[in-house]
Amino acid sequence: MECLKKNLKFVVASCSFKGSLSAAQASSIMARSIKNALASKFELDVIEVPIADGGEGTVDCFLQALKGERAYVRVLNPLQKEIEAYYGILPDNVAIIEMAAASGLYLINSNELNPLKTTTFGTGQLIKSALDRGCKKIIIGLGGSATNDSGHGMAKALGAKFLDFDGKEVEEVGGGTLDRIAKIDLSSFDARVKDCEFIAASDVQNPLCGKRGATYVFGPQKGVTEDMKEDLDSKLLHFGKLLEKTFDKTIIEKSGAGAAGGLGAGVLSFLDAKIYSGIELLKEIIRFDEKILDADYIFTGEGQIDDSTLDGKALLGVLESAKKQNIPVIGFAGKLPLDEQGLYDAGFQSLFSISNGPIPLEYAMQNAEKLLENAVHRVCRLIK
Repeated sequence: MECLKKNLKFVVASCSFKGSLSAAQASSIMARSIKNALASKFELDVIEVPIADGGEGTVDCFLQALKGERAYVRVLNPLQKEIEAYYGILPDNVAIIEMAAASGLYLINSNELNPLKTTTFGTGQLIKSALDRGCKKIIIGLGGSATNDSGHGMAKALGAKFLDFDGKEVEEVGGGTLDRIAKIDLSSFDARVKDCEFIAASDVQNPLCGKRGATYVFGPQKGVTEDMKEDLDSKLLHFGKLLEKTFDKTIIEKSGAGAAGGLGAGVLSFLDAKIYSGIELLKEIIRFDEKILDADYIFTGEGQIDDSTLDGKALLGVLESAKKQNIPVIGFAGKLPLDEQGLYDAGFQSLFSISNGPIPLEYAMQNAEKLLENAVHRVCRLIK
């Protein structure tokens, strides 16, 4: 009599391995490796759920989960060079926009980083395009920005005018211009904004200014040097006070105002947006907790897993859902911390580096697909 195979359900919920694999690619590679390793021994149900927390890859995660479509548009990148970017159109004509697609770090070279000049103007162009399509609800992913302009450029693209202390319009954009602005003129601001619901997805809770604010915490990766921090932070503070006066609401200390170089403050004010945890928003919309019901294992991963993973990032959202259903979570990463105990305490069953030796970063990124495939295969061979 033939022995029946045991049934196993896997959920693969990976983030992107930045610079090498998208969330969808990483999830697909993991799923394929699970099937290759275990299909001869088990009846498998492998569900792919790519995830993101508002940064790079957010649009594609929503599109894959909800079967939306891409909308392409010409916009200006952080240094005002024209590029092609895209956003997502979801069912019911909801738009999902990734600010990084127009204003992201990966769009410019490291030697071009200049927080005094980089702008979110292109993000505003994406929003305008979604409004042109008749969208009444727009989700904006805040993350991966090359900017430190508090949404000044975004608002300018939507028709806001910024006047200096002599009443003349400030034409320049970028974080370096903010302290020159004395008044915000909204007379030509896109009127369709008030009839649209805006939701911002973010993985950070930082305020706009101060030692925990946009400039001090996130500025260095965007080209902010030590001697620039105090000046740029004061420019954000000046602009933040102007936003609070113009819109008659608390902005500077609001949780998430410092996200994406202060774009959080910009969407809170100009768009009257509500800011939510990016991963929690994604999980709710795609019904993540339902997808993982009765799963035997969840495999997840991203380029680096460390203590910052537990600060509201996507993998923390996976852990929290898994713990409610007592599902073991196994994580894969290009880099792991020296001390992993805090990650195990947070809920990871186990963690594995995809590196197979002391290899150069460039080699690891070029061969990320095979390295990830091999690592998942090795783990699967332990399952009996």
